[in-house]
Amino acid sequence: MHTDQVRATLARQHIETPSWAYGNSGTRFKVFAQQGIPRDAYEKVSDAATVHRFTGVAPSVALHVPWDLVDDWGKLRAHAEDEGVSLGAVNPNTFQEDEYRLGSVCNPDPAIRRKALDHLLECVEITQQVGSKHLSLWFADGTNYPGQDSIRERQDRLSEALAATYAAMPEDMTMLVEYKFFEPAFYHTDLPDWGTSLLHCLHLGPQAKVLVDTGHHAPGTNIEMIVTTLLREGRLGGFHFNSRFYADDDLMVGSADPFGLFRIMFELVQSDAVTPDAGVAFMLDQCHNIEAKIPAQIRSVMNVQEATAKALLVDLDALREARASGDVLRANGLLMDAYATDVRPLLAQVREDLGIDPDPLAAYAASGYQQRIESERVGGAAAGWGA
Repeated sequence: MHTDQVRATLARQHIETPSWAYGNSGTRFKVFAQQGIPRDAYEKVSDAATVHRFTGVAPSVALHVPWDLVDDWGKLRAHAEDEGVSLGAVNPNTFQEDEYRLGSVCNPDPAIRRKALDHLLECVEITQQVGSKHLSLWFADGTNYPGQDSIRERQDRLSEALAATYAAMPEDMTMLVEYKFFEPAFYHTDLPDWGTSLLHCLHLGPQAKVLVDTGHHAPGTNIEMIVTTLLREGRLGGFHFNSRFYADDDLMVGSADPFGLFRIMFELVQSDAVTPDAGVAFMLDQCHNIEAKIPAQIRSVMNVQEATAKALLVDLDALREARASGDVLRANGLLMDAYATDVRPLLAQVREDLGIDPDPLAAYAASGYQQRIESERVGGAAAGWGA
């Protein structure tokens, strides 16, 4: 791809940041408080808008309900528009109520399943009110011990809840069905892998697609193979980008395995699926426990940009020739040469083309925004993880 085309493509990227990345968060053992943390959903949106102002490619923010619950969704939507961003995927919460100890939509108790379903249906309504087109679903449902519950019946219950939610969606809404192969259920998880997610999506219809969280796989999993298979079937709905060394650590995307992120992006490039018109949602899903929130989101957006830029620099014509002639070393070398390219000057030019500072992190540090929120957001309860 010609350099001008690469720059144009990079300028059209859309990387959604999550509201929960801006609040206090931690491990199972401790939530670490920081200064300047948002006190409500409005301030989370303002922080997300700040990331967009310094990166130019993060024009929406995902919501989590009830963590971001407000009295007037239209007012929050207007606030986002005033800040220069939009409200993105709506993520229901079916894992933090006491009743969900044995599951939510898969729970053996019909009354608890009904409560969970009512929340999903409520989030379909919220998604429409905030102007979003994505309902993003992840379930913590599963069991810890053999015999605890019927695995098959739990699949039936899951299918019933998904079908009822799907039926309530308007025609222009997409259901993103995420998966996770373990935790908090340690014997079996009801949505453990992309295959199970895909099977449910196929039963539901074309508006249901698989959401790939890059941290939700066993070590050594070839995630780009999953991505390509879903692209081929037209069922890749999007990503929750993060990184991990062992399991779902939710570290900054590209921090543990930048080459892995590059390989994923290369599959998307080959399918012409890196810009919004391709219908694949790029979303971050990270909780920053020890690093500053806003700079960490800026760095994460930059990491996705850099991996994408490198993938776009692969000479696809030369690669096709090498593949056709069986030249294994040349084919691999074309990828490695692109990966080894320093794309930071290219991205600096992209940002200048967008009218923003070529160094987002330095520009943010010099802006005074962090100092301002630390002084202004004092005396109130911070809206952190689970709040």
